[in-house]
Amino acid sequence: MDLHTMTQSLVTLAEDNMAFFSSQGPGETARRLLGVFAGVREQALGLEPVLGRLLGVAHLFDLDSETPANGYRSLVHTARCCLVHLLHKSRYVASNRRSIFFRSGHNLAELEAYLAALTQLRALAYYAQRLLTTNQPGRLFFEGDEGLTADFLREYVTLHKGCFYGRCLGFQFTPAIRPFLQTISIGLVSFGEHYKRNETGLGVTASSLFTGGRFAIDPELRGAEFERITQNLDVHFWKAFWNITEIEVLSSLANMASAAVRVSRLLSLPPKAFEMPLAADARLTVTVSPPLAHTGPGPVLARLISYDLREGQDSEELNSLVKSEGPRSLELRPRPQQAPRSRSLVVHIHGGGFVAQTSRSHEPYLKSWAQELGAPILSIDYSLAPEAPFPRALEECFYAYCWAIKHCALLGSTGERICLAGDSAGGNLCFTVSLRAAAYGVRVPDGIMAAYPATMLQPAASPSRLLSLMDPLLPLSVLSKCVSAYAGAETEDHSDSDQKALGMMGLVRRDTALLLRDLRMGASSWLSSFLELSGRKSHKTSSPSDPDLLAEPTPVPMRRSVSEAALAQPEGPLGGDPVKSRTMQDLSLRSSSEASDTSELSLSAETLGPSKPSDVNFLLGPEAASPVSPASVHPHVHVFPPPFIHQPPPVCRSPFWMPPRPGLPVYLFHTPTPTPAVPQACALDPMLDDSVMFARRLRSLGQPVTLRVVEDLPHGFLSLAALCRETREATALCVERIRLVLTPPGTAAPAPHRGLERRSAPATPPRTPPA
Repeated sequence: MDLHTMTQSLVTLAEDNMAFFSSQGPGETARRLLGVFAGVREQALGLEPVLGRLLGVAHLFDLDSETPANGYRSLVHTARCCLVHLLHKSRYVASNRRSIFFRSGHNLAELEAYLAALTQLRALAYYAQRLLTTNQPGRLFFEGDEGLTADFLREYVTLHKGCFYGRCLGFQFTPAIRPFLQTISIGLVSFGEHYKRNETGLGVTASSLFTGGRFAIDPELRGAEFERITQNLDVHFWKAFWNITEIEVLSSLANMASAAVRVSRLLSLPPKAFEMPLAADARLTVTVSPPLAHTGPGPVLARLISYDLREGQDSEELNSLVKSEGPRSLELRPRPQQAPRSRSLVVHIHGGGFVAQTSRSHEPYLKSWAQELGAPILSIDYSLAPEAPFPRALEECFYAYCWAIKHCALLGSTGERICLAGDSAGGNLCFTVSLRAAAYGVRVPDGIMAAYPATMLQPAASPSRLLSLMDPLLPLSVLSKCVSAYAGAETEDHSDSDQKALGMMGLVRRDTALLLRDLRMGASSWLSSFLELSGRKSHKTSSPSDPDLLAEPTPVPMRRSVSEAALAQPEGPLGGDPVKSRTMQDLSLRSSSEASDTSELSLSAETLGPSKPSDVNFLLGPEAASPVSPASVHPHVHVFPPPFIHQPPPVCRSPFWMPPRPGLPVYLFHTPTPTPAVPQACALDPMLDDSVMFARRLRSLGQPVTLRVVEDLPHGFLSLAALCRETREATALCVERIRLVLTPPGTAAPAPHRGLERRSAPATPPRTPPA
């Protein structure tokens, strides 16, 4: 059903229901139902022309005709899903409103929830339209005046984000995944009640299970609490919540349901410098030093996973590197028969927003990969922010990558083909490890498979980023907190172990105080960046914020959350930038042209001079833009305020920070052996535009790149591989992309798995949910 037909059907049903309930007397329920259907009619008629205009030009922002995907398409698809739900519910009401079994209260609550969601989607579509007319031709990311941030802040705080986390939670995703998202949201808000109490670890999880019942039966309360948590709690809360999967009991249960492998061992790589041959001339070598940033030299942990016991994997040299994990370390026992070394090796870097999880959380799907690929997998456990910010994780991943190449025989591989694979934050580290490998002159991987990678760590507006308003796994404020922590701008947690247990109101007061502290420190969220930018307009190093910018927004007929109420409180002057001084010393890098003339590729602060901010402006050049004229989009140009413009911290001056715009430095692609990149994106992921513009930039540099987009799945589907058919198909698609990388040139490649892959054919209309 096309958009116009769907809208007209919904309007007709709404008018019919309005006529019926207007004749039902002065009852409260009938009055509210009348108002709901009047609102549905108004919002549907107002949304249709905006969606039509967005859809009419969305194809101009695709990577190519075979990959019809970008944030504009995703926003239109999400709005269509909401319209479909309202259409289905309106039909149900029209058919059953006279029945004695008609549950008017339940249907009223459903209709009110989806009407609120549709209202906010109309606002997002309006923002997307203004973004479309303001951006440069073909660009998906906003590059405008920083002063527009104040205007958007006044509008953003009026958006009712909680409506997307209650009854409407995950409506845009495949129906099979919605029960899981509801379970996660209930667990999150229950966990938030016990955060920073005297309970820790499994105790918090157990307490959350006992106290989460009211959130399960009251979706509106759950949505309001979810909104409060995402806005107010700091990165340490998200670190603690995401690390629940690291609890021994839960990880053991997950591994019981995963594929059985012969080898799963945690290795501790000693912090010793070693020599690596140069890719251009194996007679020359370069020294790879152990990680040094922030915490000094220390071992790097990595997990070796292999379906078969292969030669070298039970050697004394490898056994000396094994780190004990209790009973788990006994999985490998000497066996008389060993499989020969594989010709391939997969180096995996896990996701988790740079702040959470280890290879243990990702072990279930890695075991399946090892079985299907027939190759050993080395998954790197890099140090996590905010305790170990950039570039510590990059240094550890690069060190482990070089160690794996040099000692591949110990890992059960000959190293003929090497693939870097990672998801989310791990995808970012895969690309930056390749950057550093190219800068050092050592062997680059034969290919990179990055699932839903974070290639744009500089917060900026894009149509897909607007989806973070409703994304239950990657809200906008959480994304900003994780990036700030990785950048070294997030303050460390100094919680008092003797802190008294807090009640609900105590939690609200504490979380509000945390939000205000983040505003003063100026780096933990997009709000602080707005205040910093307003202070820079007067060219002063430290000045009070303009009180007018923090004025309470115009009241709207919508419930205000705790986070919104906090915005109206007065604020004091901003403090200094808490970025560690050592980060600047470690990351002062000169341009790539100077590095290429240096005989010894050392990345220390002593040998590399300072760089200018323009040195990293290497991402979206004119050649990356599509030939779209402003007149072909809209004749009038409007001003679009971006969701948040975060002033880049000093670490962003490094070319190994996945940079201010989604792309890569040119010198990586002038290597003798190109590195094929295979980004694997999600159509409904807030980071979709990162992958699209990143792939466009790679292609403009002549670099082989293949972008694949899966439908109806959220960010992080690899960790949900066993949940439903759709996640299994998407995971299988990732495996096939890795297999393509590991396949030697000239060998027949396997047929692609196109179950959920976005094709050039028109997308199927959203599925109608069951009654």
